[in-house]
Amino acid sequence: MADKTYLTALYEKDGGNTHVVAAGGLLVNDAGQPGYETTWRGRVTLAQLNAGFTLLPALPGYMYRLTDATMIAVGGNAAVATSVDISGTQAAAGVKLLSVAIAALTRSAVNKPHTANATVLADGASFVANDVNTPLTIGVTGSALTTLTAIDVILTVAVEQ
Repeated sequence: MADKTYLTALYEKDGGNTHVVAAGGLLVNDAGQPGYETTWRGRVTLAQLNAGFTLLPALPGYMYRLTDATMIAVGGNAAVATSVDISGTQAAAGVKLLSVAIAALTRSAVNKPHTANATVLADGASFVANDVNTPLTIGVTGSALTTLTAIDVILTVAVEQ
């Protein structure tokens, strides 16, 4: 039997009552098949939005399937750009999984796939698996975004093999 190697991205704390999966770690069930749902929350600054920002990096051998997303403008109303988009890759092409029009990104407003001025792909395609080894990103369409400070992003994704 081969020796096992344990990485620091996966560890126990609180006497084993809490299991931690740090950045770069992956949780796999007993059957050896990943397929868990996880939530990521972060604040993406105005500069990061205009430059394009990776929300979830590519995981070698795995793919993301978006199950829910939220965008909340922080520090002001969005202005100038056309939309803020969460993007992925499907069939080797870039796709906008969730596109929120600037008009909806007013300070503290909660924008989700089912709200006004939020668009998803036709026929539920925003909620199918993205290509393996590809990230989920956020960026703007149109001119550079102005006025707000940041956007809080909350993603719920399934990580699948």
